[in-house]
Amino acid sequence: MMDWTDRHCRFLHRQLTRRALLFTEMVTSAAIVHGDVERHLWFDQLEQPLALQLGGSDPGELAEAIRLAEPFGYSEINLNVGCPSDRVQSGRFGACLMAEPDLVAECVRAMRGATERPVTVKCRIGIDDQDTEQSLDRFADTMVQAGVAALYVHARKAWLKGLSPKENRTIPPLDYDRVHRLRARLSPLPVMINGGLETLEAAEAELAFTDGVMLGRAAYHSPMLLAQVDSRFFGDDQQPATLRSVMLAMAAYAEREHAAHGTRINNITRHMLGLANGLPGARQFRQILSVDACRPGAGSSVIFRALEAVTRPGLAQAS
Repeated sequence: MMDWTDRHCRFLHRQLTRRALLFTEMVTSAAIVHGDVERHLWFDQLEQPLALQLGGSDPGELAEAIRLAEPFGYSEINLNVGCPSDRVQSGRFGACLMAEPDLVAECVRAMRGATERPVTVKCRIGIDDQDTEQSLDRFADTMVQAGVAALYVHARKAWLKGLSPKENRTIPPLDYDRVHRLRARLSPLPVMINGGLETLEAAEAELAFTDGVMLGRAAYHSPMLLAQVDSRFFGDDQQPATLRSVMLAMAAYAEREHAAHGTRINNITRHMLGLANGLPGARQFRQILSVDACRPGAGSSVIFRALEAVTRPGLAQAS
C-alpha cells in the first residue's frame, strides 16, 4: 500500500474505526536511517493503534531504524516480506526474502533487540516455484524460533519474475486453506489472513479459522465499510460514524493541516473518493474531491461541496 496509506489516509480511517489496528505504508529502514526521520515517522497520536511497516534486509539497519522510531510510540513493528514489486526486489526486501528465511530471522532478532514493542512479519504463502506446504512451514518455524509476535499471511504466492505487481494481486489463485492449516499448526501464535477479502461478511467468515483479518484495497476503495468494524468485531456499542460526521472531521483536519504544514487539500481528499460509493451523486462527489480540490486556492470548502453533492444532489454544482 505504498503511496496509499499515508498519515492523511490513516486519519480518515481512524474516523471510521477506533479499534482496528492501522498500518503505515511500507518505509525502508534505509530511508529512516539516512533520510528525514520526522517526515517518515511522525504521525498524529489519534491514529493509534498504529503499526510501523518496515522494508529491509540489513539486521543492523533495521534495528537502528527502530531505535529512531521508538520515541514516536508505534504500537507494533512489522517487517514486510510480502511485497513483490520490482522496486522492492531491487532493494533486496519484500517477498524475495521468503527465499532467505534465516536472514529474515536474523532481522527479526535484531529488531526485537531494539524495542519492547511486538515485532511481526507480513509474508506470502510462497514465491515462484516453492512448494507452499514445505517452504511456508519452514519459513514460519524459523520466524517462531526468532521470537516473532505474529504473522500476517497474504494467501497467494508471489511470482517475482514474469508478473507485474498488479497481476500478483490476482494470479495465482488465493489459497485460504493453506493459511488455515498454518494457523492450526502454529497455534497459539497469532496468524492473520490477508488477500482478496472485499466484504465484512468474508472477513467474519475467516475469523473461524484465523486470529485476525487484514483488509487493504477493499478498505481503501470503500472506506465506509470500516464504520461497522468496531460494533461487528469488537462489540463496541458506540454510534457508528456517518458520512456527514466523517466529512466534517476531515474538513476540520484539512484546515489544521494547511495552517500547520501548508498541506494542499488534494493530498487529503484523494483518499476520500470512495466514501460515497453507491449513493446518488457519488460521481459528482468524486469529481469535486479529485478535480476541484486540485484547483489553485482550493480549501476545505470542496469537502463541504462534495458532501452536498450526495445529500442534496444537483445543488453542489451550482454553488
